[in-house]
Amino acid sequence: MMKVLITGSNGLLGQYLVQRLAGNPDYDVIATGRGPNRLRMKEGYTYESVNLADEAAVKGLVDRHKPDAIVHAAAMTQADDCERNKDSCWMANVTATRSLLQGAEKAGSFFLFLSTDFVFDGLAGPYQEDDPVNPVNYYGASKAAAERIVKQAKIPWAIARTVLVYGVADDPRRSNIISWVKSNLEQKKKIKVVVDQWRTPTLVQDLAEGCRLIIDKKAEGVFHLSGKDMLTPYDMAEKVADYLELDKKLFEKVDASSFRQPAQRPAKTGFVIDKAERELGFEPHSFESGLKIVVEQLTGK
Repeated sequence: MMKVLITGSNGLLGQYLVQRLAGNPDYDVIATGRGPNRLRMKEGYTYESVNLADEAAVKGLVDRHKPDAIVHAAAMTQADDCERNKDSCWMANVTATRSLLQGAEKAGSFFLFLSTDFVFDGLAGPYQEDDPVNPVNYYGASKAAAERIVKQAKIPWAIARTVLVYGVADDPRRSNIISWVKSNLEQKKKIKVVVDQWRTPTLVQDLAEGCRLIIDKKAEGVFHLSGKDMLTPYDMAEKVADYLELDKKLFEKVDASSFRQPAQRPAKTGFVIDKAERELGFEPHSFESGLKIVVEQLTGK
């Protein structure tokens, strides 16, 4: 049995990682998050509240459980929040990673760090694992800095980068592009949708499975885990409207520059996932089939 410590378990990926691993007798799961456990599924794992900004608490947590593997999914991920609150961003994304790694080195744990397409500048997507990083915002810079720390670790490590993760969260306050389009169009509201950014959106279930494959194989190095389909937000919105037979005339095509956002966004990221397919057996859903899964979860049908 593999003992796995998951940080950020109240987040979207954390939720699906807990579900994916805790339901399997091969894993002993310790889930950690800030504050109380907010997941609907309460059985089959241990939950501990931990403040990742508290270095002693983080090291104590790892020392107490001595996990075989750590999946570090906790992060401050909203790019605009990171731009406005740089100290908080650095603490959450870099300092916490360093503390956790120090604990992992002492315990001899395999360490999987979750990263982002925002480490790239978006001038030459889709990207492969060894393409040079060049972030255009503070969120991307914090993740790139944390990656550098992970790569210097004295234990086996992996970095899983991902792109625009979508899925249904237990936390009803969290929306995703599918639920956002669905609710607005159902209410006959007009929405502005960006046409000049490209991504390879990732179904959260696929990302959770990719992480499981990495820790199972103790696969070391950097892996790109995302969907295969290169789409703009407008393309995604259009597919949602078509699938749900809602009115596409409510869309207004806009350039990203029409939004006043503190953080710059890379224009074209997206990933080449050949390495993950070849070395891990990673097989993501198409956006259409991911959309179907999400709509069924949202509607209960």
